[in-house]
Amino acid sequence: MLPTMNEFDFGKKNVILRVDINSPLNPSTLDIIDNWRIKKTIPTIKELKDKNAKVIILAHQGRPGKWDFTSLEKHSKELSRLMNEEIKFVDDVYGEKAIDEIKNMENGDILMLDNVRKCKEEMEKKSVEEHSKAEMVKQLSKYASVFVNDAFAAAHRQQCSLVGFIPVLPSFAGRLMEKEIKNLDKMMKEADRPRLFIFGGSKFENSIEVIKNLIEKDVADKIALGGMPANAFLASQDKIDMEVEKEIKNEIKNIANRYGNKIVLPVDMVYEDGEHFIEEKKKAGNDIGSNTIDIFKEEIKNAASILISGPMGIFEKKEFSMGTKEVLKAISGSNAFSIAGGGHTVAAINMFNLADGFSYISTGGGSLERFLMGKTLPVIDALIKFKKR
Repeated sequence: MLPTMNEFDFGKKNVILRVDINSPLNPSTLDIIDNWRIKKTIPTIKELKDKNAKVIILAHQGRPGKWDFTSLEKHSKELSRLMNEEIKFVDDVYGEKAIDEIKNMENGDILMLDNVRKCKEEMEKKSVEEHSKAEMVKQLSKYASVFVNDAFAAAHRQQCSLVGFIPVLPSFAGRLMEKEIKNLDKMMKEADRPRLFIFGGSKFENSIEVIKNLIEKDVADKIALGGMPANAFLASQDKIDMEVEKEIKNEIKNIANRYGNKIVLPVDMVYEDGEHFIEEKKKAGNDIGSNTIDIFKEEIKNAASILISGPMGIFEKKEFSMGTKEVLKAISGSNAFSIAGGGHTVAAINMFNLADGFSYISTGGGSLERFLMGKTLPVIDALIKFKKR
């Protein structure tokens, strides 16, 4: 069972808190253009502060070598603004500057250290036990009594700051992590039937494994496909012309032959020159058409539980946004238990102001996908393995 914050007295303790505040940035100014993930960290931080803990925040932004790999100073300022609390930032992770700031902390203080991915050891491929011997862990754990991991969106990664402290300090899932696992577990195991899963987006390779797992383990009653997953299925059935690797094509054919009655595919799509039935165009479209929207809406109406991940088309362009908007509106307006996840899905929900209609919106992208594949998450595995050592 996942160890939670209920199991530890955080009062006046030094807490290392790993969060995921990796955010979309403006390419020119590197300003944060969507603070949604930052907002999601607040309940855990506030609870620790209210208990007079000293909160030492670890997080990342971008990836070394990429344009959005940058300091967390602006993230700390945004968090400070949102919480109306002083969040001190130090441009160091575990060197002398960081340690001095930690030593000077008083009960209730919040300190954000710099981007952990500036440390080479963060990105090294190692076991949990090997990561626990890293310099980052050695130095910071000297000044902490407990570790809290609230970074569900990064829980599929076995990186130093995510798993390295777990064998060394009493370690617990934060409130966001706890909520994510609870809601996804519910969808996979306990949610009322019929259960409808809707997948879209600009990639399809991993979605094939997700679809197979959900159907073979009898988790999903129906799976509706838009975006590239739909195009891959249609191409594999020779209904549209699109390049799909032979191995993936054969996998899709096997799934379609065995479980075709559970999979709902588009019958029409939107192209540059308007809507057409698939037979008329024989190529991938940029959005699902109005007839497909009606079919998907009917499936949504009949479902008791729904999970959506991925938009139905290129929703950022108005002419290709209708499918995504109408499907999300239908879910939002339904009485079903509903979960949405994935960065583009969340962006679309926010764009159309539909967040209030969903039962839960997940911060996970890769971690959500891995969960739906039926695979374990390294962070969750480590928290459970080293519980109450």
